[in-house]
Amino acid sequence: MYNAVLGAVISTEVSFFVEKGFIHFMHIIFLNLYLMKKAFQLFDFSQKVNYKNEILAGLTVAMTMIPESLSFAILAGFPPLVGLYAAFIAGLVTAIFGGRSGMISGGAGATVIVLIALMKSHGIEYVFAAVALGGVVQICIGLFKLGKFIRLVPQPVMFGFVNGLAVVIFMSQLEQFKTVVNGQVSWLQGTPLYIMLSLVALTISIVLLFPKITKAVPASLVAIMIVFALVIVFNIETKTVEDIASVQGGFPPFHIPNIPISFETLKVIFPYSVIVAAVGLTEGLLTLNLVDEITGTRGNSNRECIAQGSSNILNGFFYGMGGCPMIAQTLVNLGAGSRARLSGIIGALTILIIILFGAPVIGKLPMAALVGVMMMVAITTFEWASFKIINKMPKHDIFVGILVALITIVLHNLALAVLIGVIISALVFAWESAKRIRARHFIDENGIKHYQIYGPLFFGSTTAFIEKFDIQNDPNHIIIDFKESRVSDMSAIEALNNLTQKYNQLNKVVELKHLSEDCRQLLKNAEAVINVNVIEDPTYKVVS
Repeated sequence: MYNAVLGAVISTEVSFFVEKGFIHFMHIIFLNLYLMKKAFQLFDFSQKVNYKNEILAGLTVAMTMIPESLSFAILAGFPPLVGLYAAFIAGLVTAIFGGRSGMISGGAGATVIVLIALMKSHGIEYVFAAVALGGVVQICIGLFKLGKFIRLVPQPVMFGFVNGLAVVIFMSQLEQFKTVVNGQVSWLQGTPLYIMLSLVALTISIVLLFPKITKAVPASLVAIMIVFALVIVFNIETKTVEDIASVQGGFPPFHIPNIPISFETLKVIFPYSVIVAAVGLTEGLLTLNLVDEITGTRGNSNRECIAQGSSNILNGFFYGMGGCPMIAQTLVNLGAGSRARLSGIIGALTILIIILFGAPVIGKLPMAALVGVMMMVAITTFEWASFKIINKMPKHDIFVGILVALITIVLHNLALAVLIGVIISALVFAWESAKRIRARHFIDENGIKHYQIYGPLFFGSTTAFIEKFDIQNDPNHIIIDFKESRVSDMSAIEALNNLTQKYNQLNKVVELKHLSEDCRQLLKNAEAVINVNVIEDPTYKVVS
């Protein structure tokens, strides 16, 4: 039913879409601008733009994004054009409003995979609604400035993420060496296989060697054009873009998802929306960090959250399957010399032009050329330097990096891989920090016993902290000095409560000294659960 509806829409005059769909598209653009205008300026006019590099990089990105978007749409059971619409909408909106220049967004597989179950159970209308609601969640995260939490991702997790992603990109290209015969999927054999391998090898060779001749033109674009020309001139029979799906269509039509507006509907789509938002932002902010490292500049994570959310709202109302930043295409873009927003805009507009007018030409593009480019992206994405420093890394960091890479490769779930990596790293950090709690003690000339605490007092170190005290044999007056320590959480407060109670039961006096202001605030807020005889007014701050 949905394919029939979409097919009818596509068959209508292009002018109708440009006239009707474009108006609705711009209405929602301006609605999102209202939310974003106080958060950032649209462009950084101080940035110097190399227009040649930007245009050529944008064309290269468009060529590599089209088959990937089509493949993911077909994988999820969506009409093929839904993938291209997502590539155009996400690419254009985030290129203009995103958190940094150089990043490329589109109909990414990470978000699409989340929606497959919803597509099978409730249909594409629910998918559009979930994508739009996911966009609202992302905008809220950006407005509340929660994007900064991406800084909590440690370097070993980044190594594992990037290396796992490189393997996933490479392995995904092997799917193009398969064909469908009598409804059965099988590997290419004989002459078709040799042709495919030869063209892929030629593409990789051009990408490697052409920069030694000149860097004025992106090597990946040159490789695509040369292989394309050879296939056309010599009439070589090989797999092309049109063998995946047709890219012919019109301007994305405005469409309100046809679903019941009820609490029951919300219960169905909201979990998917939250997951789509989380996965998209995880990939997006990790991509932003990666681009920051490559370019030596810094992006705006909260701005990226708002831009992603806006693009997904538009996707939900314009037949797009939703999307997020695409790391592979971003690396293609950077490798082609792009450092500004123009390449993303050019790439998105190129996809739209191809949908409207260029499908017959792009449909003939050999997949071997695109596979070769993407394989080179995988090779350059891999952090080969991680092998050089692996023997210098702590064992737990090595474990985290390998685990994140394996989860990325096996499950293709980048968000889950990063989340597990962060949790394990946090637990290891807590364990190591807990072992740092120490205490020096002495009795002064007045018979008062002093405990000087070193290291953080938090949930992980409370047991070791309690063990430092000799409650039964201590004198009647105890001073616990936190000059070199810090009370961090309610577990620490409860530990102090238990400690003072044990001393009080023996009628012994306890003083707490040199608490930092934030520690004192915790104690003040915990007056209902802690009983301290004396709290000295602090003059020393532990943490600045």
